[in-house]
Amino acid sequence: MAAAYTNLTLHTTPERFYVEACDEGASDVLIIDRVSTEMTLTVRKDVPPSAISRPICGIMGTIRLVAGMYLIVITKKRKVGDLFGCSLWKATDFDVISYQKTFLHMTDSQTQDNRTFLSMVHGVLATDGFYFSSDCDLTHSLQRLANTSPEFPEMSLLGRADPRFVWNGHLLREFIARPELHKFAFPVLHGFIVMTTCCINGKLFDWTLVSRRSCFRAGVRYYMRGIDAEGHAANFVETEQIIQYCGWQASFVQTRGSIPFHWSQRPNLKYKPTPLISKTINHLDGFQRHFDSQIILYGKQVVLNLVNQKGCEKPLEQTFSKMVANLANGMVRYVAFDFHKECSRMRWDRLHILVDAVSEIQEEFGYFLVDSEGAVLALQDGTFRSNCMDCLDRTNVVQSLLARRALNAQLQRLGVLHLGQRIEDQTDFEKMYKNAWADNANACAKQYAGTGALKTDFTRTGKRTQWGLVMDGWNSMIRYIKNNFSDGFRQDSIDLFLGNYEVGEGDLTTPLHQPKDWKFLTLPVIMLVAFSMCFICFLMAGDTWAETLAYVLFWGSASVGTAAVILFNGRDFVDAPRLVQKEKTD
Repeated sequence: MAAAYTNLTLHTTPERFYVEACDEGASDVLIIDRVSTEMTLTVRKDVPPSAISRPICGIMGTIRLVAGMYLIVITKKRKVGDLFGCSLWKATDFDVISYQKTFLHMTDSQTQDNRTFLSMVHGVLATDGFYFSSDCDLTHSLQRLANTSPEFPEMSLLGRADPRFVWNGHLLREFIARPELHKFAFPVLHGFIVMTTCCINGKLFDWTLVSRRSCFRAGVRYYMRGIDAEGHAANFVETEQIIQYCGWQASFVQTRGSIPFHWSQRPNLKYKPTPLISKTINHLDGFQRHFDSQIILYGKQVVLNLVNQKGCEKPLEQTFSKMVANLANGMVRYVAFDFHKECSRMRWDRLHILVDAVSEIQEEFGYFLVDSEGAVLALQDGTFRSNCMDCLDRTNVVQSLLARRALNAQLQRLGVLHLGQRIEDQTDFEKMYKNAWADNANACAKQYAGTGALKTDFTRTGKRTQWGLVMDGWNSMIRYIKNNFSDGFRQDSIDLFLGNYEVGEGDLTTPLHQPKDWKFLTLPVIMLVAFSMCFICFLMAGDTWAETLAYVLFWGSASVGTAAVILFNGRDFVDAPRLVQKEKTD
């Protein structure tokens, strides 16, 4: 495989960026012209001695904003571990550098818009969970890598990467189009990776968990639901558990993703907005595309739908079940499990009802296994596609239980576990395992919902605790605030970063300037004044209690009435995306 350069130095002059490859034996230099934006290759002797130089960890890509082009580079990294002899890194700091030497050519409005777009880019980069390797393909599972053409291993990392999981794909579009530039860049994964060397029965093995977050239909919790016309599901994540022992390799893959038809759940100030299923779009087209692609990629599909089977979630469960039946594809099976009903009153041991119900299917699916000579001994014949409403909390709990079951089988076959032993009985390993899956839940939740995951007390300890309930309440409150008052900006940031919205060259206006509705400007002020007057009247009694009560009732009714009007018109008061046309939700 053609690895990317590991060591780079950025040399900056007023006219050009020079990116020098400093690997042993390398002499290539990438020139980026700051005026024409043209990229060319040269050699080390062409770097001007007057250039300002600093080491960088990699090129994230380039992006056009109102002021022009910007170069995004990785400036700090932290080693996660070694996978098959390759180093895996987590990007921890970035720099966004303008091609422009001055901004005097812009109006005040353009300067403000550019500053807003720049804060969006920084906001995405500040979201924890960007991983990369200059010599290891992180975008494919072990089984996919073992089932490729003879030419595939010789391709560059950029040329062979799965576009679903390349979060800097839009930023590297010019690099990708020019194979001679591939060695200067690499795909960056967004999600979660943890690697741990473990010991059971005196035998050392490496345990790895990789969650790959798809960049197709990516977004925040409420503004990205369902699927698009191509069948890409919102919040789709592929999670792979990998074992390395004495040269042997084993893996088990699961997926999660939003319920795959056209539905929405827009914030409207209510704690839980009512989900709306589109009545005008043909659901089956995208639904079929989704599962056709899943079958090609992963084999047989077992849908584990964990949503409530009553209340506002009930129509989603019924529609999903009906659509799987209408699909009439023997490769897709549907299993509904009302998580909250079955596990109510902290009876979380009842999750084993679901795990036991699909145990035979899991044995049929198997797992991927390669011996020390590279011979493939077993293939995973299908995957579990789990979902709840957000594909975060309930989903992660169930995935961790299925992964543990697969791990027991793998470690017994590898001879790490003795016959009859279970990893549940290995105290040190079990503690590490539970914490890693809880960390995985938190990472995905922060990227998608803005807070840590719920129900991680069970994932970490195997028990539901009172403190866990308190923390879930706190995280739910923070989610409510973010979902209603900051997620529109976060959605715009993701769309800009991934290229779903592009700033055109020479654009004089942007969608950032949208006039506020009169209700947004006046009603909160009226409610605040009315509430304040009610409070003042309560503290400063009038001549009689009847007079005081009248004032309190009047201003109290005014504040409550205004609050009711605000809640009724909730969508006018939430932070909504501005850069991408909203989907119709008839």
